[in-house]
Amino acid sequence: MQVQTHTSGPLPVLRADAQAQTQAVPGGLRSLFGPSLRSALFVAVVTGLAYPLVTTLVAQAAFPKTANGSLVMRQGSVVGSALIGQEFASPRYFQGRPSATTAPDPDKADATVAAPYNAALSAATNQGPTHAALKESVAARVAAYRELNGLAADAAVPVDAVTASASGLDPHISVANAELQLPRVARERQLPVAKVQELLRQQVEPRVLGLLGEPRVNVLQLNLALDDLSAATLQPAAVHAAKE
Repeated sequence: MQVQTHTSGPLPVLRADAQAQTQAVPGGLRSLFGPSLRSALFVAVVTGLAYPLVTTLVAQAAFPKTANGSLVMRQGSVVGSALIGQEFASPRYFQGRPSATTAPDPDKADATVAAPYNAALSAATNQGPTHAALKESVAARVAAYRELNGLAADAAVPVDAVTASASGLDPHISVANAELQLPRVARERQLPVAKVQELLRQQVEPRVLGLLGEPRVNVLQLNLALDDLSAATLQPAAVHAAKE
């Protein structure tokens, strides 16, 4: 028995269709180029120009202070931001939370140096609770905090006074931290403790929406108000001395 195969029929037609499709592919790609380019330009204009412009205009109109960095002005000059902490070394001021931020070492290209509250390189130490260096640094901060504020050797110290925040830029301290520093600040400035206590009470920020976070104090704002209080308290005495 012989099996016969038939090569006539639809086979030539299929080959012709395949050849036609192969020849049509380049033209099809060219036809997609225009719509693709227009779509890319549309997305670029909307997301790269229109959206940033609209959000900027809305932010400047509705929240100008926040949109411009929450800058703090004093006598026409910028003295800081309400969102970024600062280092206050003088005992006359309330001191903020420690900062672990760094900056490039000018002497070594592959090294860094400590640069507290460096907003250009926000970071934490990323050291865990069992890290030996973290234990040593916290212990040193606890001892220094107790000595600076005249506390007993076994006095409890607020955690925010001896540990850095995740950003290294935290502008706030806890109310408990501020209260422990208050007697030292009042003594250094020769101010009544009651006056400084009242000032601190006025500067306490409540929980966000009454629920989120804890009551806190913005250190920069508190210290600026403290300077104003000192100036107002000393002014009468200075005027009296000038008259004599």
